[in-house]
Amino acid sequence: MPQTLPIRDPATGSSAEILVSQGFNCFRFTVMPGGTGVSPVSSGKPLEVLYAPADFATGQSRPSRGGIPLMFPFPGRIPGTKLTWRRKKYTLEAGDALGNAIHGFVMSRPWRIIDQADNQLSGEFHAWRDDPSLKERWPADFKLTAVYTILGNTLHGHYTLENPSDTPLPCGFGTHPYFRVPLGGGKTDDCIVRLPVRERWELKDMLPTGRRIKLKHADVFQAGQRYGDLKLDDVCTGLEFNGEWCESSIHDPASERTITQRFDHSFRECVVYTPPHREAICIEPLTCAPNSFELKNQKIDAGLRVLEPGESFTARVEISVT
Repeated sequence: MPQTLPIRDPATGSSAEILVSQGFNCFRFTVMPGGTGVSPVSSGKPLEVLYAPADFATGQSRPSRGGIPLMFPFPGRIPGTKLTWRRKKYTLEAGDALGNAIHGFVMSRPWRIIDQADNQLSGEFHAWRDDPSLKERWPADFKLTAVYTILGNTLHGHYTLENPSDTPLPCGFGTHPYFRVPLGGGKTDDCIVRLPVRERWELKDMLPTGRRIKLKHADVFQAGQRYGDLKLDDVCTGLEFNGEWCESSIHDPASERTITQRFDHSFRECVVYTPPHREAICIEPLTCAPNSFELKNQKIDAGLRVLEPGESFTARVEISVT
């Protein structure tokens, strides 16, 4: 049976729901107008921040199609379904129309709850404990802990990535949020999307080739573009940070509401995707580029991490509405 759990900020009434039984996916985040929390929203109807198909909570929808899918131990694609790491081959799962493995293992599997409060939920996926078949499918054991907290009209995501095994763990992590458009206004195409990027990875069959290309109009990406002018499925890089954070936003001029997503320095790439249904935009922070294993073999730095036994790292993402 599908397992969903809610969290709620009592001060503002903002709330979220997490599909624990399918990837610990936070598939709903609702902010309340006139809230008194960190990021109050102007008067009006409650705003649904995230897009997900109507049947998503049943667990029958594809896990990468809505909410905030979590991608680990690899984000994006690996060519085909075979990974070779230190002379050993591992069989992966085909997940896209081209027959490639995509987005790792954790988004489609049940997680365990490790802590719960009114406004916070913590979950864990420990590979060899929760799915022993993964012993033959990845070079090392791995553990991902996710903590979602609502404070005011901000959803905080804190992620800890660990190597609990006695062999090195090659890995990358990413989040895949679907931001709903419009934001209470009438016209999707008029929403303004701001992306703090300066380069993109050249893609062949949706896989980075290793060549980075400077964006001709990076200033336009950073100043903001109409959603109606965007048709993207790109792996961007050359991220612009302001101190601790890299910040992107979506603004609806009709409702005067803005969604801001910011993420920390653990991330170095960002996939931007406009789904064909045009009801959302995905702005996906990644710690490494897709195809980073093959690029590493070519001595190209694409951000692949190798955690030694006992090592870990953390990543933070915040989504707020004003």
